[in-house]
Amino acid sequence: MTGTLYLIPVPLGPSDPADSLTPGVLATIRPLDHFVVEQAKTARAFLKAAGTERPLQELSLVELNEHTHSNQLDALLAPLRAGHDVGLLSEAGCPAIADPGADLVALAQRENIRVVPLIGPSSLLLALMASGLNGQRFAFHGYLPAKDSERRKALGELELESQKRHQTQLFIETPYRNQAMFDAILQACRPATRLCVASELTQPGESVRTRSIAQWKKETPPDIERRPTVFLLLA
Repeated sequence: MTGTLYLIPVPLGPSDPADSLTPGVLATIRPLDHFVVEQAKTARAFLKAAGTERPLQELSLVELNEHTHSNQLDALLAPLRAGHDVGLLSEAGCPAIADPGADLVALAQRENIRVVPLIGPSSLLLALMASGLNGQRFAFHGYLPAKDSERRKALGELELESQKRHQTQLFIETPYRNQAMFDAILQACRPATRLCVASELTQPGESVRTRSIAQWKKETPPDIERRPTVFLLLA
């Protein structure tokens, strides 16, 4: 029999795992010996705080990130094929959502390996909940193009799609380009379109503000440079 692949959420910033994960989730994590993680150093810090049953040095942590080649993925299933349960961790939030772990989950599904998602924080859902925008119909687009002309074109397309479908459009940006993204949105979108900027969710500096583009242009810009941020649009 194969093991189970547990998808383990991680707090969205420095905090006690017990503040955002249920006792049941922590109880599932603690006995595991095998983990696939985005970065070993930060994963060890999380697992130490979560209170694993075995010493950290005895745990198996294998990295899966943007540097992992597709031909390396199959080997990550070896413990599962041998009957061991494995925990998949993202750097923050939920594994396989805007996260390279999705490729491992896809392989596990193809081999009929049991995949169990555990309850935990998702910046995308938290932002949508607090935005006041349409939570019945929405789409997540990951990262938009970094080149200015391509980014503006993409924003225009998302705005048109939002208006057509009355659909909230969610996207993210590398934190050091947040201000450039905010400026591009104000330039590319129409005055009545609503924009929510949700930063540092669940953290002490949390901020969630929804305004029309016209209103944003009159207000002091949000302080979002180098702060994890989700952008949401509704035309």
